This record gives sequence, C-alpha cells and structure tokens, in this order.
Amino acid sequence: MTAASSDQVDVNGAEPDLKRVMGPKLLLLFIVGDILGAGVYAVTGRLAGQVGGIAWLPFLVAFAVATLTAYSYLELVTKYPQAAGAALYTHKAFGIHFVTFLVAFTVVCSGITSASTSSGLLAENLLIGLDELLPGIPTSDTASLVVALLFMGLLAGINLRGVGESVKFNVILTLVEMAALAIVIGIGFYAVTGGDGDLSRVTVFEGPDDKGLFMAVTVATAIAFFSMVGFEDSVNMVEETKDPLKIFPRMMLTGLGIAVVIYMLVAVTVVAVIPPGDIANPKNAEAGILLDVVRVGAPDLPIDKIFPFLTVFAVANTALINMLMASRLIYGMAQQDVLPRTLGRVLPVRRSPWVAILFTTVLALALIVVVRTQSDTTVVAALSGTTSLLLLAVFTIVNVCCLVLRRDPTPERAFRAPTVIPIVGAIGCAFLLGPWARLEADMVQYKIAAGLLGLGIVLWAFTWLTNRGIRAKKTGFRDIEHLED
Repeated sequence: MTAASSDQVDVNGAEPDLKRVMGPKLLLLFIVGDILGAGVYAVTGRLAGQVGGIAWLPFLVAFAVATLTAYSYLELVTKYPQAAGAALYTHKAFGIHFVTFLVAFTVVCSGITSASTSSGLLAENLLIGLDELLPGIPTSDTASLVVALLFMGLLAGINLRGVGESVKFNVILTLVEMAALAIVIGIGFYAVTGGDGDLSRVTVFEGPDDKGLFMAVTVATAIAFFSMVGFEDSVNMVEETKDPLKIFPRMMLTGLGIAVVIYMLVAVTVVAVIPPGDIANPKNAEAGILLDVVRVGAPDLPIDKIFPFLTVFAVANTALINMLMASRLIYGMAQQDVLPRTLGRVLPVRRSPWVAILFTTVLALALIVVVRTQSDTTVVAALSGTTSLLLLAVFTIVNVCCLVLRRDPTPERAFRAPTVIPIVGAIGCAFLLGPWARLEADMVQYKIAAGLLGLGIVLWAFTWLTNRGIRAKKTGFRDIEHLED
C-alpha cells in the first residue's frame, strides 16, 4: 500500500490512505510522551515499597530489556514500514492466521489496558486536585468511575478529529508532563540541599523478608516495565511518519534514553524525600506519591494545589497515545484482511479510522467497569500489570520474529540489529513473564489477560468463519476444503 501525500484525494472510491504528518520532532515527542505518561505515576511508589531506596535500579533493568526489544522493532519497522506492527511481523515470520490474529489482539488489549490504567489514575488525581480547591467534592469510587468513563469518551472525540490534531495535542501534553516531572526533581534537589532529604537512602535495599535482592529486583522490574512501554506504539504510526527509514531508529533510541534518565531522577527524588517505609498505602503509592514529594519537599510553596492537575495532563497523554495506537492497529489489520474490512473504514474528510476508534473505545469502557467492580486489587495495579504481562509476551515473539525474518532481504538504508540482541531480548522478556516475577496479589493479572485473550479467540473464530464464507461464495462450496485458512 502506497501512502498518500497530505493533499492527495481518492478518485477511485477506495479508502483513502493515512496522512503523513509526523516529522522527527513530533515522533520524538510522541515516543517520550507515551513512555513518560502514566508509568512514572503508577509504579514509582510501588517500586520503593518493594526494594526500598534502590527504586531506581528496576527502572534501569526494565530500560535495558526494553532497549533490546526496541532494536528488534527498529529492524522490523524499517524492513516492513506498515501500520500493523507486531502482528504484521508475526504474520510474515510464521504465516499462521490464528497466531497473527492473537498477537494483534494482544497488542490492542495492551493499549486498552494501559489507557484504562491512565483513566483510573487521571480520575483519582483530578478528584484529589478538585478536593483541594473545593472541599467536599465527591471523591468516592463511584465518582472516580464516572470521571474515568467520561474521559475515555473525550479521548474518542479527539481521536476522531484525526492524527494531525491528536499528535499536536500530544505535543502540548508531553511538554506539560515534562514540566511536572521537572518540578518533582527540582523540589527533590531543593529538599536535599536544604537538609530535608537524605540521598544516602538511594543505596539501601529494603525488600520483603521472603525475597533476596535478585528476586525482589526481578519483581520490581516486572512492575517497572509498565513505565518503559510506549516505544512500540510508534511503529503503528509508521504510515503517518515522514521518511521512517531515516528518522525511526534515532528517535526511538533517543526517546528511550530521555525517559530512563527522567525516571531514575524521579525515583531518586522520591526515596530521598520520603522514607521508603512511609510509602505503604496503595493509594498513596499510585495516585499521590509524587504529590507527597511536592508537599513534603516544599511545604511553603503552593505548588501542591496545581500539581494534581499537571498530573492529569501527563496521564491523559498516555491514554491518548495508547488509544491512537490501538485504533491504528485495528485499522492496519483490517487492511490486511486479518480483521473484517469494516474496521478499516476511514472518514473521507478527516481521514481517521472511525470504526476502529469506536471499537477500541467500547472495549476500554467495558474493561474499566468490569475490573473496577469485580477485582479485589486496585485498578491501577491490576491493569498496569496486565499491560506489562501482555506486552512482555508480544516482545518475546517480536524478538523471535526478528531472527526468523533474517531470511528476507534487508532493504537499503534499513536498520539491522546485532544478532545477539534479539536472542537476549527474547530470553529477558520470557523470564519476566513468569509467576516468580509477580507478587501474590498480582496473580489477578493472569486472569485478566486470560479473559482478554479468550475474547480474542472468540473474535478470531468469528472472523475466520466470516472470511471463509465469503471465499466459499466466490469459489463454490465444493472447493472450500482447498482454500487457505
């Protein structure tokens, strides 16, 4: 499929191509914004509670594993610059319809669970901020649920406007979230230099009694991995990127590097200002840990009144990008006839994949309601962990695909990773998938993932039977046994 220029008009009645609007700066901000968003707010407190002062170490290990996989993604996206991402690579590597569909659905679910995590964080932080300004405002679980659902509806509206507007909105949100994290880091520096912080804590390990350093860091790395995902979303925007062969490798690796430096600085700030033993309440560890840093580190400054709202913008950014990714992946798979063609319909003027956007939004709304009402653990812990679980499985497959697809010729100017990198990447991702990398309370993540994949299998069967029926009508039922699956 040849991508259209920004002013190309379809005159043959076919679906128009996507608009190439993303240059290197927009792509870098897209990647940084997606990685930085909800992750740092969702997991930093939990990491400090799991490993104490060395909360920065799981971020570093998660970065290393993510970077290995990023190399595989770069080789594949420059070899096959199409929007379907991991599902496309799986299809080209193995050619099995069921496996292709399942990988595609897994990636879609990871985007939706990530966006749903973000919506939960956004609702909690928004209500915290409003309660500071207007004491007595409802802050119950029901109020949080309503805000989360309304927010997902707003995202759908922005997404329908088109990727140009969505990416421009992403630029604004990325700058806001970077400013919010800069405030946290600056306050940490201010507290330490003023004698109110203790940098010596950053080398102190305080883990659970039943785990040594290695296993505690392993569990913490699985938690931290949620904060490093996001770079893979960008490959699903490749058909809307200018000259992807040239700019993708540099921007993806630069974005990962920027993100891990910021994460490590934030983690150091948190443990320097707040003793790890004081990070015990799950809600504080998720929704308000960085707000606690602001309050403790700079009690005389009124920043704590506006900080929850800065957090809202940061978390909204992650949700927007994830829903962009999920809808573009559904669109890409529909274009490849792995999903029904109906899901690939594009608005003629805005040129956004409107059916895919509506489909992913409905799934997100249903997931938020079900998990919030049926799960005993917090929504953020359950869905952020499920996101990591789903993506670690996908990343393992992508690293394997990178090796298998070495059989295809590499185009000129395409990126090529050293062979050892996808091998080590596959082993690392597979290791973090195991139950040894989960706390007992986090086992619900496997149940959520299994439920989502079960839904995927049902949808695959429906799609396969539908496509088989269409082919049978075209070729005659006597020939159906000889058709490709």
